[in-house]
Amino acid sequence: MSEATERPGPAAEPDPDAWERACAEDLAAEKARRRAQQGHEQQPGTAAEELRKLVDAVADKVSSLQLPLAGEAVQGAVQQVVAQARAAALPVIERNPEVFDHLAAAGSELLAACRAAVHGHEQRWTRGATGEGTERPGPGKDDGAAGGSERIDLD
Repeated sequence: MSEATERPGPAAEPDPDAWERACAEDLAAEKARRRAQQGHEQQPGTAAEELRKLVDAVADKVSSLQLPLAGEAVQGAVQQVVAQARAAALPVIERNPEVFDHLAAAGSELLAACRAAVHGHEQRWTRGATGEGTERPGPGKDDGAAGGSERIDLD
């Protein structure tokens, strides 16, 4: 073996995002494999189309449930409620498809904000665990209290 293959040089820094990127690639490959296996080669539609499909699927599933203790009247009432919900939701989806696209985008932005917040907290926690920056200013620190006591603010 040559020395270049035995140990990395000073310029060979480990990529901090390598694990995240590898996981994302694996997840994308697994999703593609499952889609191909199930025959779902089509891409998802707009948010309004997907919501319409969800409403239809939930309505069909609820309507097909056979409740063992419920009589004909209860099952008829359940089917009527499902039909009313479907009749109320579908026109709203059809009239305002761009609203659902905006809601989907807002949900994605909210998820990205939560991920950023969690990532920041994780960095602080791991930095504190390694000994860097473990001293944090706060109540009881450098306030002149002696003997290990700590001031607790009850306000």
